[in-house]
This record gives sequence, structure tokens and C-alpha cells, in this order.
Amino acid sequence: MSKEKFVLEYSFGHVSPEGLWTSLSTPSGLSCWFADKVYKEDGVLNFVWGKSEAQKAEVLHHRSGFYIRYHWLDDENPKSYFELKILCDELTMDVVLVVTDFSEPDEKQEAIDLWNNQIASLKKALGA
Repeated sequence: MSKEKFVLEYSFGHVSPEGLWTSLSTPSGLSCWFADKVYKEDGVLNFVWGKSEAQKAEVLHHRSGFYIRYHWLDDENPKSYFELKILCDELTMDVVLVVTDFSEPDEKQEAIDLWNNQIASLKKALGA
């Protein structure tokens, strides 16, 4: 079975785009909401949940302050990734986070639920 791409959008109101960017792109920021511990070693990010072994990811692309795309190193599909993109409405100044990810079709709802929970943690950490 091949993975399918899905896209989710989350409104952050008037949160600072710079603060959101730090939460998405740095080990310390990611440790506040995405994983229990995140550290960088030899250019690779290591994500740790509980007592499990670190899951490793590399940054495929990024544009500072706008988007970052990660690829899990244990993912056999080189075309799959997860991307976190910040959009800002110039009129209202509302900030939106767009999440792009891939999952097996029968695991899509689980993946969406996981993102919903993770983003709720991020909003709490940012006071959004």
C-alpha cells in the first residue's frame, strides 16, 4: 500500500510568526510540543518519545520563517515528508499553520488525530 498525502490547516490567530517559526524549526522549540526530547547530532534531528529509541529525521528543504520540510530516515518512501508552513493574512494578521503529511490510507484518521493533539500542545505552549 502506498502512502497518501493530506493537508491540514490550523488557525493561530495573532500569534507571533517568529515565535511559531522557532517552535517548528529548532530542537528546543520542537521539544515543547512535538516530542519529549529533540536534539541534533551530525546534522540529523533525533526525536524521542518516552523511553523509546530516537526516531531520526533530516531537513529536506526550508525557507526561514516560512516553511520547513522533514523526512523520517526510516521511511522507505523517499518522496514522503512532513511539512510545516506558516501563512499570514496581511489584512487581518491572522497566522495559519499548514501541515502536509503522508500516511497509509487505513491510518489517515489516526495521523490526523495525532496532528490535532500535537497542534493543541503547540497552541498551548504559544498561548494561542
